[in-house]
Amino acid sequence: MNILIGIILALVIIGGAVVLVIVGARFARQAQGEEGDPVLARLAEATQRGENVSLEDIELQQPFMERVVLPIIRRIGDLSTRFTPEKLLQETTRKLELAGNPGRIDASTFLATRFVGATIFGGLLLMIANLPTVDWPLGRVIGVVGLFTTIGFFFPQLWLQSRINRRQNEVRKAMPDALDLLTICVEAGLGFEAAMSKVAEKWENELSILFGRCIREVQLGKTQREALRDMESRVGLPELTSFVAAVIQSQALGVSLAKVLRIQSDQMRMKRRQRAEEEAHKAPVKMIIPMALLTFPSIMIILMAPAAFQIAGAFGPFLGN
Repeated sequence: MNILIGIILALVIIGGAVVLVIVGARFARQAQGEEGDPVLARLAEATQRGENVSLEDIELQQPFMERVVLPIIRRIGDLSTRFTPEKLLQETTRKLELAGNPGRIDASTFLATRFVGATIFGGLLLMIANLPTVDWPLGRVIGVVGLFTTIGFFFPQLWLQSRINRRQNEVRKAMPDALDLLTICVEAGLGFEAAMSKVAEKWENELSILFGRCIREVQLGKTQREALRDMESRVGLPELTSFVAAVIQSQALGVSLAKVLRIQSDQMRMKRRQRAEEEAHKAPVKMIIPMALLTFPSIMIILMAPAAFQIAGAFGPFLGN
């Protein structure tokens, strides 16, 4: 009976892991712009070739993951949305926006991955606990399975927060050089929007993507101030907020934009240097834990082991050994 339960759990866990891997790879391709809507792409390709096909036929040609698995995940997300507080949905949507919306997923679909992760992590430990060679008491099984189920439930949130931090760090590192290039373009006679467009053309990073989107929004009818404010809100970075506020204020007061950009660039470089010095000062404190747990015990064993053997050999007869 235990072997049958283990086989069923193994199949469920392997299936869930495959789903997560394939879905994650698909989301990564979409985030990198390598993949759009496959149905529309194939319909456009068939139209160009002059083939008379229907949208239903093209949809049936999609892989099993596109036709079955992904819609099931979206259904789970829609079902969980009914029992999810609106505030949590708004916070998740905000975090997805700060992370650059990886995979172009919505909040409900992302929240559904928490249940998949909890099932995989908890099921894996439950399968291990049901192995014939493992003889755990019931209390330990419940505790370990509950712990790993909780970890699997919160794992997507941790991953999303890491994406947010990485995106913010990339924008923070690129800002001083981007502002230098903006200053050069403005001093050469280009307008601010043309300078931002030039930066977006020359670079391939998160900041250039933000600049390009801001320019497109202005071209579609947004005011420059609204587009800049929206760009700042999509990252939530204090340095970018300061840059946007300085640009808006300089345009409102008629101050030289090139001078403002140069001052902003110098300030951001100074902040980046201060942040690097702060991290360097934190390094000795962070090294204490691995040194205390790994290095010092090894040194103590190397230094004290010969003396311990000699003491044991000298006092062994008196101790009856």
